[in-house]
Amino acid sequence: MLIQVFKSKIHRVRVTQADLNYMGSITIDEELLEAANIVEGERVQVVNNNNGARFETYVIRGERGSGVICLNGAAARLVQVGDIIIIISYAFMTPEEARTFRPITIFPDENNRLNKNT
Repeated sequence: MLIQVFKSKIHRVRVTQADLNYMGSITIDEELLEAANIVEGERVQVVNNNNGARFETYVIRGERGSGVICLNGAAARLVQVGDIIIIISYAFMTPEEARTFRPITIFPDENNRLNKNT
């Protein structure tokens, strides 16, 4: 049996763009993706701290070091530029694997850049 468990999280990043006319997805700075162990195309849950919206989409790799967090397509209706969101990924694993697995959480700064001290 496989269970779905929390794998990684990008905690409290600021939405920099919202593009209703782009195919659905979330564009995330490549540096943040690597630090959080999230890959392009991966399914993620997005939680909007400003309005309580929770939704799922897939990841597109954004320009490294840009700080970009862009909601595309229909998801753009669930955010405003400047909103604070949390991006969460999950993984399927056996209960045995889950007992020893350690998820990753990163805490970018107010400009969506990695804090080199954490």
